[in-house]
Amino acid sequence: MSAIDLVKQRVRDVPDFPKPGIMFKDITPVLADPSAFNICLDLMAERYDTSSFDAIVGIESRGFIFGAALASRMRKAFVPARKPGKLPAATHRVEYALEYGKDAIEIHRDALKKGERVLIVDDLLATGGTAAATIELVKKVGGEVIGAAFVIELTFLPGRERLKPVDAFALIQY
Repeated sequence: MSAIDLVKQRVRDVPDFPKPGIMFKDITPVLADPSAFNICLDLMAERYDTSSFDAIVGIESRGFIFGAALASRMRKAFVPARKPGKLPAATHRVEYALEYGKDAIEIHRDALKKGERVLIVDDLLATGGTAAATIELVKKVGGEVIGAAFVIELTFLPGRERLKPVDAFALIQY
């Protein structure tokens, strides 16, 4: 069995969550298995090992788990991108459309220095709304996005297209 097959085996399908008709891809069993979790980190680190960048921006909330662990492993700064009202200092905010309404994501105004190069990390790429808003936030604070890395990509949704021209990478595609 390949390393990526082990990770795939740990991803749990949860039908009708968070609403009927949705098949939720649950990564908590991946986190519960140290081998599977480390495979994810190893493969992401390998993918970006030769890339020049300064920080990893992890998207709330599961992007914090993968992003912070990867930042530690790669000796990079970690910056959280959070839902509104969660960060204590002055922030920039970007709103984005959801299927039914709007949401927003924030980053500290001083999270990055002008010109710093950033890798965005999250657990799942679906429609791409949150990741696209995070790319916009990084640019707003003067950063440059070198890529966006995900554990899972749902290829039947337009997420990757919404992130262009930023290169998107996913370990697993459904």
